[in-house]
Amino acid sequence: MARYITRILVPTDFSLPSEGALAYAKTLAERFGASIHLLHVLEDPYSTSAYATEVYGYLPPGLKESWQKNAEERLAKLVPAAGIGNTATVIFGAPAKAIVEHADNNGIDLIVMGTHGRSGVAHLLLGSVAERLIRTARCPVLTVRELPEPIEATATAARAKAAPVPA
Repeated sequence: MARYITRILVPTDFSLPSEGALAYAKTLAERFGASIHLLHVLEDPYSTSAYATEVYGYLPPGLKESWQKNAEERLAKLVPAAGIGNTATVIFGAPAKAIVEHADNNGIDLIVMGTHGRSGVAHLLLGSVAERLIRTARCPVLTVRELPEPIEATATAARAKAAPVPA
């Protein structure tokens, strides 16, 4: 049985790979008539470890609210205006876990996520949200690296290669 793609989640950290993921998601949303749901996860310093209050100390009042407002403003600029049902959400939590929970709670059919493609020590030390998502998400996850050129140019080149050569 074929699955229908009606709701696409695009987690973003506002990086170039995230922009590439959003570009792919827009193309897929147009093709399938799906809505796009942008998500930005802010790491809550008090929820990162059992001893967070001892490690991080005191946060000034209003700092978390300021982070959230800033992220909401940045997301609002990215939300595709043409799609019906497109949303933008900012939440606090551990990124991979929060993304999976958001996808489960909102009936997401596909997650399209940018990846930095780190390897070696950088991957070991920084980890990979995309890798954790692939292992734990209940829906398919499409990972996208930074696009070397716009999707439209890539699609046009692919069509040109596939077109028959006139004799």
